[in-house]
Amino acid sequence: MRVFLLLSLNALMLLEAYGFTDESDRQALFEFKSQVSLGKRAVLSSWDNTVHVCNWTGVTCGRKHKRVTRLELGGLQLGGMISPSIGNLTSLKEVGFGGNNIEGRIPDNIVRLTRMVYLDLSRNNFLGVFPPPIYNLSSLYVLNIFGNSFSGSLRADFGNLLPNLQRLFIGRNHFTGAIPTTLPNISNLQMLGMEYNNLTGGIPSSFGKLWKLKELSLHSNFLGSGSFGDLEFLGGLTNCTKLEILEVGRNRLGGSLA
Repeated sequence: MRVFLLLSLNALMLLEAYGFTDESDRQALFEFKSQVSLGKRAVLSSWDNTVHVCNWTGVTCGRKHKRVTRLELGGLQLGGMISPSIGNLTSLKEVGFGGNNIEGRIPDNIVRLTRMVYLDLSRNNFLGVFPPPIYNLSSLYVLNIFGNSFSGSLRADFGNLLPNLQRLFIGRNHFTGAIPTTLPNISNLQMLGMEYNNLTGGIPSSFGKLWKLKELSLHSNFLGSGSFGDLEFLGGLTNCTKLEILEVGRNRLGGSLA
């Protein structure tokens, strides 16, 4: 018990030494609020100096150090952009911005959120390539960027960079290129959604390695070449005994199911 307390105190002192305290969290959120469209700031009315940051709307803090560990602002119809100050919330494990009208690009400073396990940016107006900083967030369990305007291709080593993902949703964007062959290296992946994009090439037979997979949604892309070998991946999926949902329609898959 004493050793644990000493480690906790040392960790806290280290954070304070680098200037990361509940005060730095408060300032970071104030800067975030300043980037929200004026007409939408009313929902963040509790974000002022008369209320402790841990009692602000959508904010959850740790019990001991009182630093922000969760920021859930989903469905508030917030507009504007994400301030780079988001990177100062270095204790933030969960971030949820789903169902808003936030636009622009994801700040590079998000790479500093090395403890983050949950990131929801779905159903906004983000654009650009798949945010490069996210590739460095190897602790992520859940990543949801469904329903934005991201484009370009995914890195070939995607599955090696985010090995802890359990749920990955990147559907309804404008991604092009092939499905990364390293995706099946994410051994704990349970749900994978890549539908409504412009993906091309084949569906990797190695998806059969994902024995925990429950849902695989690849429909509404340009996968396949209309030839006999397009359906070979189905043989591999026989190893996925937990698979409940498989959606591969509206592609260019050829071959016979017989």
